[in-house]
Amino acid sequence: MNALQRDLKRLVPMVEAAGAARAAADPHRQKLHVQPPVGWLNDPNGLCQIGDEYHVFYQYGPFDPTGGVKHWGHVRSRDLFHWERLPVMLYPDEPFDCHGVYSGSALVEDGMLYLYYTGNVKHPGEYDYIKQGRGHNVCLATSRDAIHLDNKRCLMYNQDYPAGLTCHVRDPKVFALDGRYYMVLGARTLDDHGEVLVFESADKLHWNHINTITTPKAFGYMWECPDLFELDGQWFLAVSPQGIACQNVYGCGYFALQGDWRTDCTLSEFHALDDGFDYYAPQSFAAADGRRIQFGWMGMPDADYTNPTVEYGWQHCLTLPRVLTQDGNGCLLQAPAAELNALRGEARQPADGETVETDPCFDLTAAPAGDFVLTIANGLTLTYTEADRTCTLRFTDAAIAAGRTERKAVLDAPCRSLRVVGDASSLEIFLNDGAAVLSTRYYPAAGKVAVQLCGAGSTLYSLSI
Repeated sequence: MNALQRDLKRLVPMVEAAGAARAAADPHRQKLHVQPPVGWLNDPNGLCQIGDEYHVFYQYGPFDPTGGVKHWGHVRSRDLFHWERLPVMLYPDEPFDCHGVYSGSALVEDGMLYLYYTGNVKHPGEYDYIKQGRGHNVCLATSRDAIHLDNKRCLMYNQDYPAGLTCHVRDPKVFALDGRYYMVLGARTLDDHGEVLVFESADKLHWNHINTITTPKAFGYMWECPDLFELDGQWFLAVSPQGIACQNVYGCGYFALQGDWRTDCTLSEFHALDDGFDYYAPQSFAAADGRRIQFGWMGMPDADYTNPTVEYGWQHCLTLPRVLTQDGNGCLLQAPAAELNALRGEARQPADGETVETDPCFDLTAAPAGDFVLTIANGLTLTYTEADRTCTLRFTDAAIAAGRTERKAVLDAPCRSLRVVGDASSLEIFLNDGAAVLSTRYYPAAGKVAVQLCGAGSTLYSLSI
């Protein structure tokens, strides 16, 4: 342990303890979602299962609810919803990560946890930090008990990446396949073309670049947080491309792959993973039971809307855990993990057009057969029109929107299933069994929220945890 890590290990718990009461007093503190104890949260990192425990790490700025230098926060759970907060796992305490331990992934093998991440370094001077002045280093931390750190090392510096790239090469996703190890890294070229670099290793330490995955024409200038995975024989590449035309500041979605991504492959059209306001940088992992479980950051970088939780010293959360499946046609489906059903209370069945008062934590399901309008908290509507298969999420009350306005999702088929999971300050809306999703933070008044669905009957459950 170096001196900086020693001091950070003392300071972070002090900051958390000092801010705990203030954060707990926020009526918009979430019940079902992973959230920081204080400060800032962004990307999910290091998702894995060890024995019967799920581990989630996340980008964590304990000193500033609007950002700050990044650590890796850490929680664990046996059921994906009751989370135990553990001490910070990674600190920015080495020369190769001194300006932030940025995003990455986990590999579990032979009782050892391997955490691959980006070490961010900004050199002093007059630099643009895009083409000059920045180090984005691939780093490795190991742990034998998934709580205490054994060591950290740097595996690759910017000079170890292929030629023609900016300083922005980051977010390693590592996995094992056929007795080898593979890493994908998001990258930005010197001519502002986003791409994913593919590396191979025999020992988890020494990596060789074997391929680059991209589009024939530039599709955004940077592909962040790549996630490469297979479902029922079909490979998918999820990325968060910066610089594409979309409803949000930045996009987030996936390509279905044809061919061998290790040598040569082509990409399908790009599909959005979530058309809502607050969703970015998702990552997934393979659970022991075979499910692929994904978490996303329930936020959006550089957005022009806000979160009033900052007044209470914290900001952002992760999404609910979502199980990914594929429809056989190169499209992903997302559904809340089935463990959520165990949190349901008594079912109510409101009639078409009936307004009911419910706890902010709720789970609503419906099977519409045509146009419908869902109103929540008298200030947000979800409107579906069968004629153009468009769902529109619109805020009508600025007080609960915090700057959010309107988002749309166009469905490939008529909407025949609707599920909405609410928490104290979030809504996650799943259409057609998760073929389309809209996620948003929102800030209703404390107490019960009014829910009305016109155009279909529904089943409404309260959720308790």
